[in-house]
Parts: sequence; structure tokens; C-alpha cells
Amino acid sequence: MAFFSDKEMVERIVQLKKKHNAIILAHNYQLGEVQDIADFTGDSLELSMIAAKNDADVIVFCGVHFMAETAYMLSPRKTVLLPVKQAGCLMADMAKGGELKRLKARHPDALTVCYVNSTAAVKAECDLCVTSANAFDLVRALPADREIIFVPDMNLGANIMNATGRKMILWQGFCPTHMRVTAEMIAARRREFPDAPVIIHPECSPEVVAMADEALSTGGMCRYVKSTGAKQVNVATELGLIHRLKKENPDIVYIPLSEQMVCPDMKMIRLHDVLQSLERMRYKITVPEDIREKAVRPIQRMLEESARLSTGR
Repeated sequence: MAFFSDKEMVERIVQLKKKHNAIILAHNYQLGEVQDIADFTGDSLELSMIAAKNDADVIVFCGVHFMAETAYMLSPRKTVLLPVKQAGCLMADMAKGGELKRLKARHPDALTVCYVNSTAAVKAECDLCVTSANAFDLVRALPADREIIFVPDMNLGANIMNATGRKMILWQGFCPTHMRVTAEMIAARRREFPDAPVIIHPECSPEVVAMADEALSTGGMCRYVKSTGAKQVNVATELGLIHRLKKENPDIVYIPLSEQMVCPDMKMIRLHDVLQSLERMRYKITVPEDIREKAVRPIQRMLEESARLSTGR
């Protein structure tokens, strides 16, 4: 590819978007340069739902593989592109569909709940999908007499159990980035910035979540800072979110809990990758139809249950 300045790349991306009737989605953890050229920035399911309702023919998903899979499952007639095919999710890869199937066989009466951060093959084995924003309410609403298997994040699962009182069989997966948060980190930030609340992602361990002021999804963090009134906020999640927080609420000082809170996979996509993705229509993400049909059901059930709970029906 010929050398282009950032300005030239942005101009070319805009041209190619129009040519292909494309939409660019960027997860909250993406690099700032990628977030800035996206049509929408948000969490993974939120972006997939936006894409499904949008009239674009091509979805360029700047995130990781399972997110592009979900976008395809909700929009199978659209072309879904992942600019860097190696961008994966270590936590999602810790659970395999075959292994989950064997665990289910040992608990035949259990309901199987998957975090949206999972592969299509895992979702295809599940009864209900959840996000970090709605997991607590949806699990609380499940039949009290049913055993629950929760996959793949043991930390989110443990935090749900602590909040709801529901006992679950936890898959031993985790997010390496959020596992880096320690009690010492939180204590140090509180000493340094005593008036700054600590907001933390529920993918962190229960021990450190208990030390925070609020445990929130990335979308929840964005909403929280708009209403907090605090002049400083300690942020305990992947550093990419701070770029969005600064853009939306520039008067607040955001203090990262640790400069180590970086997901290497989320940082793979650069501006030139987005450009090449649109120029070459690569890399196309699809899901075999037999798996897609099964995997989309727990997502649909999640949407139905969330709507039911919000209306009180």
C-alpha cells in the first residue's frame, strides 16, 4: 500500500465507505485513531444491534473476532469485515463448544448462560446470553429451581453470584487485562486521589470489585461520569475507554487504575488496517448457518427477557 498521511487515510476511508455503503463500528477499547473514524463507538452487542438496524451493506467491525461473529449472526445478509484477522479474545478462547457440551451432559437440568464475550460455537450450546450490563438482572430472573452453568468468565460469574445470591457452576475463564487489577492498585489510587470515585468493570475479581464505588459495563461507565458530579474519576478498565470518556466529558480528569490495563488484541487495529479492509474487502467473518441458527437464539432470548423486565411484564 502506498504511504498516506493520517488525513489522507481518513479521506480515503470516507470515500470507500460511500462506495461500499459501509459502516464502521469501534469498540470502546480501540485505539483513539480508530474510535475517531468510527460511525459508532460502544460495547460489542450494542454495536452489533446498531449494525443490524442500519441500512449499510458492509460492516467494518473494529474489535475482536467474537464481536464480528455476533454482528454477522444478527446481520447474516451483510458483509462483516474484521480489519485484523488475528484480533481475538483470550477469554472467549478459553471456552470450547465441545467442552461445554460435556459439562452440560453432567448437569442435564441446568440452564446454560453465556457472557456475550464468547464464540459462536459456545453460544450455540447456551440457553441465554448476557452482557456485563444486564447479566445481574437476567440471572436474578431465572427460575430459582434450576441449576445454572455460567461461561466463560468466572469473575463476572462470581460477581453475579455475590449480587444475586444465585449459585452457579463457573467456567474457569477470565480476562487477562482485568485480572491485572489488584487491591494494592485500588488502595494506592484512593490514597493519591481520595475524592475520586473508583469505577470498575465486573470482569475484575470479586475481591477488587468489592473495593470499588461502582461496578459497571463500559456503557455504564460512560453514563456514570455524566451524572457523577466528581471532578476526577479512577477508571479500572481497559485504557481505550478513557479516550471516549474524555471526548464526551472533557472537564473531568480520568485516572487510569494502571497503565498496564491494555488488551493487546484490542490494540491491533490501526487506521491503515481499516483502510486496507475497505480497499480489499477483508477479512470477511461468517458463521456456518447451522451454528448461527443455534447461537442467535440465546441472544434473542436475552433481548426478549430484557424487554420484558424493563416493562415489568
